[in-house]
Amino acid sequence: GCSRIKARLEAFGRELIGDNSANVRFENGEVIVGAKRYAFADFIKQAYMARVQLSASGFYKTPDIHWDREKGEGRPFFYYAYGASVSEVVIDTLSGEYRVARVDILHDVGKSLNPAIDVGQIEGGFIQGMGWVTSEELFWDDKGQLKSHAPSTYKIPLASDVPEIFNVALAEWSTNPERTIRRSKAVGEPPLMLAASVVEALSMAVASVADYRISPCLDTPVTPERVLMAVTDLQNRGA
Repeated sequence: GCSRIKARLEAFGRELIGDNSANVRFENGEVIVGAKRYAFADFIKQAYMARVQLSASGFYKTPDIHWDREKGEGRPFFYYAYGASVSEVVIDTLSGEYRVARVDILHDVGKSLNPAIDVGQIEGGFIQGMGWVTSEELFWDDKGQLKSHAPSTYKIPLASDVPEIFNVALAEWSTNPERTIRRSKAVGEPPLMLAASVVEALSMAVASVADYRISPCLDTPVTPERVLMAVTDLQNRGA
């Protein structure tokens, strides 16, 4: 990308002085075209006014990954990030409503580039996952039209759904064996899966109705309606 922008600016510089063979150098905050010197900012302003494209696009190609779909073999990911979470919930057995009282997370981020940002990513990813497994339900009508297509019908987590106690720790002993930037690991979406601990906590809370003798059947998303149905089922079974 940068080399393409540089080539355009070099061509513009030669056009500016009317010499297609002039040498163009960028050094010490200046652009030197032949014997002419320009302050870098002034030169760029002239290029902009002359409609020289000053941007370029590119993308990162992750190395050493491959996958054979037919054989089910290969290396689909460059590396893995690991995490563990424990969740505590409180349910209302009369209404099925519940709240997540506490969550403790330990997550692997390799050698963190910015711990504050990584912690924020883990918190956000977990809450996103919590919505996925507890409230984000899809409904279709008899014609196959999706009815839960807006915030008014598709319930996403709110700030009020964040656990009252929310502890996130980074695995400081971790490092990335791959040659990433300072051996760090991306941690934007992996924490989403840790919300499974909320499902397990809800399942155990419902099971308490039967003194943990029966494991309830809870489909995701575990909405208050499904919690109430599971509680009622255990009660009707004489638990």
